[in-house]
Amino acid sequence: MLVSIAIPCYKSAKTLPGVVADIENVFCGKPAYECEIILVNDGSPDNTFEVIHSICLERPNVTGVSLSKNFGQSAAKCAAIPYVNGDVLVYMDDDGQHPASGIISLVEKTQEGYDLVFAKFSQKKHSIFKRLTSGIHNWLLIKTGSRPKGMKSSSFSAYSSFAVKALKDSDSPVVTAGSYLLRLTDRVANVDVEHRERLAGKSNYSLRKLFLKWVDTITRFNVAVLRLATVAGIVCGSCGILGALGIFIRRLLRPSMPTGYASMMVVTLVLCGVIMFLIGVLGEYIGKMYLILCDLPPYKVRSVVSGASADAMQASGIHILSGEQCGE
Repeated sequence: MLVSIAIPCYKSAKTLPGVVADIENVFCGKPAYECEIILVNDGSPDNTFEVIHSICLERPNVTGVSLSKNFGQSAAKCAAIPYVNGDVLVYMDDDGQHPASGIISLVEKTQEGYDLVFAKFSQKKHSIFKRLTSGIHNWLLIKTGSRPKGMKSSSFSAYSSFAVKALKDSDSPVVTAGSYLLRLTDRVANVDVEHRERLAGKSNYSLRKLFLKWVDTITRFNVAVLRLATVAGIVCGSCGILGALGIFIRRLLRPSMPTGYASMMVVTLVLCGVIMFLIGVLGEYIGKMYLILCDLPPYKVRSVVSGASADAMQASGIHILSGEQCGE
């Protein structure tokens, strides 16, 4: 079985060689499996793509893709899809926190009929800030109906051939792989996997990037927030009507009692805040509709390198590392 392993890369020049070596060591002990590795450089400002290029020169089963700028992890994942030839696709991070030994467990779970299999970490080796924001992210996914209750999502995941074909068939410029596939299948499972310390560096996710990721998560392929906005508008409107009725009755009973300038200002500010929030939510959806209409791609590839020769690629169509080749 051929397994495609896609790794979005950003500022990972120090960690990538170790991650690739771990993957190869795992597959060397599994002669029933073969692997190809797709490394997507997401506009790294360091020498990450130079490292990817050197890895490709040494290994015929590795393909390197460099994006023209930093588009984000979701876009980098999408950029790997056209180069996937395997029966199963596995996504993992570039920092070494996802153990390569977990790949086989994820792949085997897809063979039980599941389309999406996410790694579940009993204890994450993240900072308190990262664990807190990750918890908020998972809570948002559940509350907006973007993820089944009780399921743990993770960037370390495996997709079946059905899921990979669905991603290849999609022409939407705003695709987020996990959110998109959860709209198409309910065959989702978790597999317990160990979480490791980073090989080097620190997380590239700032609070700003996490906030943008949350916004994308709850607005892509989901109308839950629009419905929430509608409910909020109805509730606020009802409260306004009841408030106006109360003031009218109060004026009838006690005509001389002032209504108060401060209370009017509070009501005005609250309603203006609600209106601005609803406009912002609508703006997110309208913006994505605009991207679809103008056919703006979610990423742009600048260059591609591969360890296999052009003739070999054309003849076989795949880049393979098999267990039998490890002793050569």
